[in-house]
Amino acid sequence: MNNIKQFLKFGLVGLSNTLISEAVYAVIVCLKGHYMLASATGFILSIFNAYYWNNRYVFKEDETREKRIWWQVLLKTFIAYLWGFLANLALLVLWIDILHISDYLEPIARLCHQWDLRFLSAEVLGNLFAEGINLILVLPMNYLVNKLWAYQQGTL
Repeated sequence: MNNIKQFLKFGLVGLSNTLISEAVYAVIVCLKGHYMLASATGFILSIFNAYYWNNRYVFKEDETREKRIWWQVLLKTFIAYLWGFLANLALLVLWIDILHISDYLEPIARLCHQWDLRFLSAEVLGNLFAEGINLILVLPMNYLVNKLWAYQQGTL
């Protein structure tokens, strides 16, 4: 039961991370910023959010064990999320630059233009859709890495 509660709490923190990361990504992409800059900026901001809430809310410190050292936990949090970020970037390159996902979204972009949503070009839609696919693929592993390594008490 405790693991289920912990997973649900992690999910809430993950949702806030995702909202932060995706909002930053969407804003930068809609402003015609490069998708890699958008992804990196969202990633960095969401790491600080993840560290704060996971440390205080999800993976609470066991008072009977050795105290965690904040900078080690922050570093481990960064490393734990880094693999997901790198996988996300590789998948973005696959969807956007190799498979050209935006080509398949041109009809949706034309519809958006008819509704005066001109900022939603096929390129922007492709970038957003690619990021959405990646969330489904990468997110579950982040929980396991954080639970089993980043927030374990002890040394780095």
